[in-house]
Amino acid sequence: MNYDYDVNQFNEQYDNEEKVEQATTFVEERLWEKTARVGSKIRFAKDVRALYRYMRDKSVPWYKKSVVVGALIYFITPIDLIPDFIPIFGYLDDLGVIMATIKFLGKELVPYYE
Repeated sequence: MNYDYDVNQFNEQYDNEEKVEQATTFVEERLWEKTARVGSKIRFAKDVRALYRYMRDKSVPWYKKSVVVGALIYFITPIDLIPDFIPIFGYLDDLGVIMATIKFLGKELVPYYE
């Protein structure tokens, strides 16, 4: 048995989990500020909250969390394909990313809605 490969694979997974945890911290620090600021303008705030709960669940594997973290970071950051300050269309790209993530997770996300 090649133990070097097993150790390397373990180290790679640990590194990935650590990166997801760091990105999770970034999301936690900024998500509620943006949701409070734009919550009345968007109709998918409940979906963002469900994704956040999913992200915080310790039983969810890191690779699925990384997809959710990526979507939430895209929602949070001001640099978008369509800037948020453009009336009506500003949040369409955010909505697209959130809906694609929800579609990816499917029924797995249902328990995380209030």
